[in-house]
Amino acid sequence: MSQETIATLNTLPESRQLYTDVCHIIDDTRNRVAVYVNAEVCRTYWYVGKRIKEDVLYNRRAEYGKQVVRNLSVRLTDRYGSGWSYSTLQHCVRAAYTFTEEEIVYAVRIQLTWTHLRALMSISDPLARKFYMQMCRYEHWDTRTLDAKIDSQLYERTAISRRPEEVIAKTLDESEDKGTMTPDLVFRSSYFLNALGLPDTFTEHDLESAIISQMQEFITEMGTDFAFLARQKRITVDATDYYIDLLFYHRGLRRLVAIDLKLGKFKPEHEGQMRLYLRYLDRNERREGEESPIGLILCSEGNTEHIEYLMLDEQSPIKVAQYFTQLPDKRVLSEKLQRAIAIARERCHERQQEKDD
Repeated sequence: MSQETIATLNTLPESRQLYTDVCHIIDDTRNRVAVYVNAEVCRTYWYVGKRIKEDVLYNRRAEYGKQVVRNLSVRLTDRYGSGWSYSTLQHCVRAAYTFTEEEIVYAVRIQLTWTHLRALMSISDPLARKFYMQMCRYEHWDTRTLDAKIDSQLYERTAISRRPEEVIAKTLDESEDKGTMTPDLVFRSSYFLNALGLPDTFTEHDLESAIISQMQEFITEMGTDFAFLARQKRITVDATDYYIDLLFYHRGLRRLVAIDLKLGKFKPEHEGQMRLYLRYLDRNERREGEESPIGLILCSEGNTEHIEYLMLDEQSPIKVAQYFTQLPDKRVLSEKLQRAIAIARERCHERQQEKDD
C-alpha cells in the first residue's frame, strides 16, 4: 500500500481512533510479554546455576567442576543452539553463589534484567549490592547507568555507607518494604560535576550558571527525584534580602532542598546561613504533606571531619559535601572513601558506647 493511501486513511476520524486503540492493545501486550520473558530468563539462569553449584559442591573438586560445566555447555548447545556457552554457564553459577532465591524473586519483581544482575555480581559487599538494587528500582536505571554508578563508587559516596552495618541493613530493608527513600540514601559525601565543563579556575557564579545550562547532567549526578524550582531564590528576613543559590524539590523525600555553592572548604558560618534559609523555607514555602526542608552545602574542597560530623548527625537538616569538577584518580578516591567509611563507622560505634554507658 502506498504512503499516500496510508496518509489518507490517517485523516479519517474513525480510522484514526481505531488505529490508536489497536496500537495500545498491541503495545501493552508486547510490554507484558517482554516483562514475562525477562522474568523467566532470570529465573532460568539462576536455577541452572543453582543446579550446577549443587553438583560441583557435592563432588568438591574445582577441576571436576570446570570440566562438568564445559561438557554441559557442549551438550546444551547441541540441543538448544547458541546461548549456552561455557561463559554463560559460569555467569549462571556465579548468580547462584551471589543471590539468594528471595533476592532473585525481588529482582524479577522490580524488573531488573539479566544484564543488571550480571553487573551486580561484580559487587562483593552484599549491602552495597542491595543498595544498587534499590536505586535501580527507585530511579529506573538501565544497565549502562548502573555500570556508571558502580564505577563512580556511588555507594561509598552515599551517607548510608558511613553507618554501622546493622543500621545499613535495617534502612535498606525498611526502604524495600515501604518503597520510600531516606536522606541517607539520597545525599552523598562527594559529587562529580565534571560533565559541567568548567575551566580550571571559576567563580561560584560560573558554577551556578554551568549547573543551570547543564541541568540534565547535574540531576543525573544528584539523583533523578530532584526537581529544579529556582535559581537565586530571594528570601527576606528583617528587611534584609538573602539569596539561595539553587532550590530543588525531592519527590521521594517530599522535601524542599536548598543548595548553597561554595568555593574552598566548609566553614561553620556556612551552616548558620543555611539554617536561616531552612527556617524561612519551613515557615513560608513548605506545603501541607511535605517534610521539613533540608540543606546541602557543596564545597570545592573537602575538610573530612566537618563533613563526616554533619553527615552522621541524623537530627541535622544540613548536609555538607565536596564537589569535583574534574574526575579524581579512581584508586586514590577509593582509598579515601574506604578510609572515611572506616572512620565514620568507628565514630558511630564510639557514640553508641557512650549512650550505653
